[in-house]
Amino acid sequence: MAAERRQLMPSDVTAEVGWFDRFARAASTFASRPWFFAMCVLLILVWAPSFFLFKDVDTWQLIINTATTIVTFLLVALLQNTQERSDKAVQHKLNAIADGLADLMRSVSHDHPKSKELQKDLEELRQAVGLEERESA
Repeated sequence: MAAERRQLMPSDVTAEVGWFDRFARAASTFASRPWFFAMCVLLILVWAPSFFLFKDVDTWQLIINTATTIVTFLLVALLQNTQERSDKAVQHKLNAIADGLADLMRSVSHDHPKSKELQKDLEELRQAVGLEERESA
């Protein structure tokens, strides 16, 4: 059997976060506020009557389409970063819980008469701990 690799525990994760991660977290917090939505609505309310300044429908539409496309593109990239880090943190916590449960099951199986059944459950749990790595491959 291949040597088991040690799962990353929550205590092993460093608190150091890079500048981009800090920026992405701040942008996510900023974009999730009700007043950000209000600012977006205000932008539309200011843009709509600007038709009379341009007198050309194509230019008028190009302005809002360009602005919203740029904002959407940037926000999706930033929010994806935040979501990815959140998913990894949750997975590390689940792995730690499963690993702790496996250790508990192993220690109980020595004193339990149905140790074969517990061993099977323990093996299933051990396989589930690394499941996210096998599914992403």
